[in-house]
Amino acid sequence: MGEMQQKQIVQWFPGHMAKTRRLIKESLSLVDAVTEIVDARIPESSRNPELAEMIGDKPLILLLNKSDLADKDATKQWLSFYKARGVRAVAVDCKSGSGLNAYRDCVKQTLADKIKSNAEKGMAGRPLRIMVVGIPNTGKSSFINKMAGKNRAKVADKPGVTRQNQWFAIGDGMELLDTPGVLWPKFEDPAVGDKLAFIGSVKNEVFDPETLVLRLIDVLASDYKTQFSQRYKLEKFDISQMENYEILELVGRKRGMLISGGEIDTLRAANMILDEYKSGKFGKLTLERPVLKENEGE
Repeated sequence: MGEMQQKQIVQWFPGHMAKTRRLIKESLSLVDAVTEIVDARIPESSRNPELAEMIGDKPLILLLNKSDLADKDATKQWLSFYKARGVRAVAVDCKSGSGLNAYRDCVKQTLADKIKSNAEKGMAGRPLRIMVVGIPNTGKSSFINKMAGKNRAKVADKPGVTRQNQWFAIGDGMELLDTPGVLWPKFEDPAVGDKLAFIGSVKNEVFDPETLVLRLIDVLASDYKTQFSQRYKLEKFDISQMENYEILELVGRKRGMLISGGEIDTLRAANMILDEYKSGKFGKLTLERPVLKENEGE
């Protein structure tokens, strides 16, 4: 098992970060702050651990996107966790636009000194420029599209701005820079790899869906037993006393996923459960919670 997981980790980290690291560092001088978009269901696992070193002392705002799919109490805990550690964090849902005004306020607060400095230098109209980064499938494009609105007009060419840098005016005297390159996830813990696979940040082709869904069932059947049971009409069964593969077979049978001879198509059932989790069909679920110090969650 250990060797197989090592192999999966290598496959799950496609390509190296050298090019993206270089492009991000080259673009840092053009921006006032950086926004990292993470998935609110797995805020820490969907961060790129190398980013802090890449951006140095540039102010960072953490955007917990897809908060509509996450457990509200867990999201509150994460916001408390980050606040206690001096990390600026805002929960948003880029599809509906929820939280985006709070993000604009956070940018202004974060860059208050910059705004004041610009005014003193006679550059009060100079836009605040923010680089947007995020690993695949956390919603970076949705965020930029929602913030830029229907216009989604790219900002005109500026000195020192190369073609690969895409700028978007979002109003309120702010401009977003879409990250050059792809910020891949990086991890050494296989459990983090699982979570990234659950939300779709790593491609389905690199792992076995049945193996992966058994790990997801492990989490859902213990932490969100009611939602999982209701989704597949398993209320009559005590799934906490069942093996994960038995639960997978039961779901397949309930959904009529049978092949010749009455055998259950567990591969089809596995793919269905994974797809339904990604799309939020189980309700608001969070797969990791912070370890809070006393009074932090209040």
